[in-house]
Amino acid sequence: MAKEANFWTRFMDRHAPTREEVMESRWLRPFGHRVRRSDLWRFTRRSVPRGVFAGLFVGIFLMIPGLQIVGAALLCMPMRGNIPIAAAMTFLSNPATTPFFLIAAIGIGNRMGFHADLDAYARLSESHASIGAWLGWLLSDAAPALVSGLFMIGLGLALVGYIVSLVGWRWWVGRKWRQRYGRVD
Repeated sequence: MAKEANFWTRFMDRHAPTREEVMESRWLRPFGHRVRRSDLWRFTRRSVPRGVFAGLFVGIFLMIPGLQIVGAALLCMPMRGNIPIAAAMTFLSNPATTPFFLIAAIGIGNRMGFHADLDAYARLSESHASIGAWLGWLLSDAAPALVSGLFMIGLGLALVGYIVSLVGWRWWVGRKWRQRYGRVD
C-alpha cells in the first residue's frame, strides 16, 4: 500500500497546481484574501469530497481550458471544498476525453427534448470546417442540447465522485485506525 500512497503523492505533486500558482491567477486576484483561507487547502473528511464535487462538475460543465481550475477554486470557496483536489479533478476533461463528453452531452440533450443535428456535426467534422461554421452550428442547433447535456453529465459525475470520495476517505481512515491498534484486515 505504501507504493500506492507514494504514487498518488507524486501524481498530486506533479499535476496539481501549488497554492502560489493558484494565487497568481489574474482571475482569482480579486478573491485573494478569501482563496488564501487555510481551510480551503487542508485535506479533511469534509473538504476533500466537496473539492471532488466542485472539480468534477466545473471540469465537465465548463469546457474552457484555463478557466476550469479558476471556476473550481471559486466554487470551492462557498462550499468550503479543498482547492488542490478540485483543481486536480478538472483534469478529467482533457483533449482525450472531451470529444466523448461532447457527443454524450448532445445525445443526452437530444433525449431531454432539445434538437442538435448530429449529421451536421459529422459533416462539419469530416470537412474540417472553420471555427465560424462550428460556431454557427453550435449557436443555432446544438447549444441548448450541449449545455443541458454537459450540466447533467457534470452533475452526475460530480455526485458519484462525491460519494466515492466519502466512502474512500472513510475506508482509508478506518484502515489506518485498524493498523494503529493492530487489527489488520
